[in-house]
Amino acid sequence: MTTLKSKLQDDLNAAIKERDELRSSTLRLTLAAITKEEVAGKAKRELSDDEVQKVITREAKKRREAADAFAQGGRPEQAEREKAEGEVLAAYLPKQLSDNELNVIVAQAVEEARAAGAEGPRAMGAVMKIVNPKVAGQAEGGRVAAVVKKLLAG
Repeated sequence: MTTLKSKLQDDLNAAIKERDELRSSTLRLTLAAITKEEVAGKAKRELSDDEVQKVITREAKKRREAADAFAQGGRPEQAEREKAEGEVLAAYLPKQLSDNELNVIVAQAVEEARAAGAEGPRAMGAVMKIVNPKVAGQAEGGRVAAVVKKLLAG
């Protein structure tokens, strides 16, 4: 078992003992998603820590989107629950980049792309190829794309 997955399992056991319903249900759902990912495909396999982290990131994104949907649908108590679950999962993810840090990384990538001959809005793909490996797991794709568009337009 990978170290991140075993940490999730240990934290789940602790949450159950402490009767922390929110943490235990959130961790159960996340571990179920990890197990589902492990058995997907032709053969069962063990996920690496990076792959487990991607699953946790995906689960956290689902919580954010669900919280937004519940808030727009006039169900604030359900939205709060989803936000709380997202915060539980955020503890297992790397610290997100601040807007300033992200702007600096994207600006460097834009310069690299321009040096390689990419110009204007069509350079988006080239810039994203440079930026994504640098910010993997530390910034959401939509957020990165918005900064790239802004800097390419400006």
